[in-house]
Amino acid sequence: MLKEIIISETESQNRIAIAEDRKLVDFFVEHPEKDRMVGNIYLGKVARVLPGIRAVFIDIGLKHDAFLHFSDIGDTVKDNLNFVDDDYVAETEEEVEANKIKSETQNSEVDNNSEINNRIPRLKKGQEILVQIIKEPVKGKGVRVSTSISIPGRFCVLIPYEDKIGISKKIIDFKEKKRLKRLAREIIPSNCGLIIRTASKDQSEETLSVDLNYLSKTWLQVQDEVKKNSPPYLVYKDLSTTISVIRDLFTADVSNIFIDSRKLYKEIRSYVNTHQPEIVDKVNLYKSSIPIFEEFKIEEQIKGMMNRKVPLPSGGYLFIEHTEAMTVVDVNSGRYAAKKEQEQNSLKTDLEAAREIARQLRLRDIGGLLVIDFIDLEEDKNRKKIFDELRKEFKRDRAKIAMLPMTDFGIMQITRQRIRENIMQSTHELCHCCDGTGLMQKKSNIINEIDQWLKRYKNEGNKQSLRLIVHNSLGLKLRIGTFSTMKKLQLKYFIRIKLEEKNDVNPQSFRFINSKTEKEITNDYL
Repeated sequence: MLKEIIISETESQNRIAIAEDRKLVDFFVEHPEKDRMVGNIYLGKVARVLPGIRAVFIDIGLKHDAFLHFSDIGDTVKDNLNFVDDDYVAETEEEVEANKIKSETQNSEVDNNSEINNRIPRLKKGQEILVQIIKEPVKGKGVRVSTSISIPGRFCVLIPYEDKIGISKKIIDFKEKKRLKRLAREIIPSNCGLIIRTASKDQSEETLSVDLNYLSKTWLQVQDEVKKNSPPYLVYKDLSTTISVIRDLFTADVSNIFIDSRKLYKEIRSYVNTHQPEIVDKVNLYKSSIPIFEEFKIEEQIKGMMNRKVPLPSGGYLFIEHTEAMTVVDVNSGRYAAKKEQEQNSLKTDLEAAREIARQLRLRDIGGLLVIDFIDLEEDKNRKKIFDELRKEFKRDRAKIAMLPMTDFGIMQITRQRIRENIMQSTHELCHCCDGTGLMQKKSNIINEIDQWLKRYKNEGNKQSLRLIVHNSLGLKLRIGTFSTMKKLQLKYFIRIKLEEKNDVNPQSFRFINSKTEKEITNDYL
């Protein structure tokens, strides 16, 4: 399989595509004006502790306080607090137990997790704490943070205050896992844990040591920044989206990287040369005059990715709809099948849909709750085939996913880890005309609103002439015909109205101006 990373830089954004046999499987967009925040470490201060909603809000200097859920308060929180505050005194076991009982008594209906409750009394308003962003802000909400700190490198992830060693589940060779664990024990710093990443497979001890030394120096710098500064303060900034994709996804199975920017090419080549020089020759500068995404047939796939309707190989299709609470995917067969073949045809379409849904979730980076309405299947074994197919496809996804079996109605529920805004949110804005609904009011409805406005205006004894400003399309509807709607409204209310049509007016709205005072009075009679 040919696996390639294609990177395009423009003045407004960087776009990173990952293709397998020229088929788009992952897509990232980096906006210069909107820095990536996941991975950043802040010295913060506790703003509010709210046991009722199982959360702590941390002031880290952003527009909204960071959200720290009780489940993201790790076992190492005591070490964290000791580190940032020399005057912090850990509670005795008796104090912890007393506070735990108090918390359970006050919040028994809300929070029954005594293990998490055990950590909460340590956090008090005004307390300094070190936190790391684990989720980007979404739709006006603040970032989500954790007290468990981790610093990722090319081959390892350093976890301060932990004492465990983990090996990537994607390394399945027993001898290799044993070798890597042995190497990790030899090079791991004191009072730290270590996760060995997939890219470490078949790497030498020297390579892993260089990576770990880099991470250890970074952690020392973080500690130094904490001691020198007061909260709120950014003590560590993770790599940009583009470089982090190279760090995390430039694995041995990637054949080549193509970059159309000389500046970005030098930056990426320098990073790879520092961390894994033996594969630096896979980094290539793209020089053709043909746009790089057109050359690699990526542009047309991106445009198709943005559509609500996604075709399937056998003629069926998916409809992907986003709501405030969840994403809904509807699977349609697209063609009539004879009844005796219906089960097999439905199974075939559902299997195709399962593969495409897994791909689309990665491509669009859709997170949160998903509900999928598959074509109904009569046999339990066929429903299980769909569940197993999805589970197999999700193994290629880096996000955490949980799923429930298909119901008798063909419904499947899935949750996918949400880390940042999905592609639609990061590349699109709400339409100012329809407010994101995709629907426009009929012109007759708007004319009815104008009629009602004039009625309220007249009922208050007003007789002064008006100017009515509308979009050209609505203006045409108002003045068309020998005895137009505009004339009817003037005769109905005995008011002189001058119609003004403009292209830059919202087609869903209208404005009334008092002709004598030139003051807009639209809101006065809505």
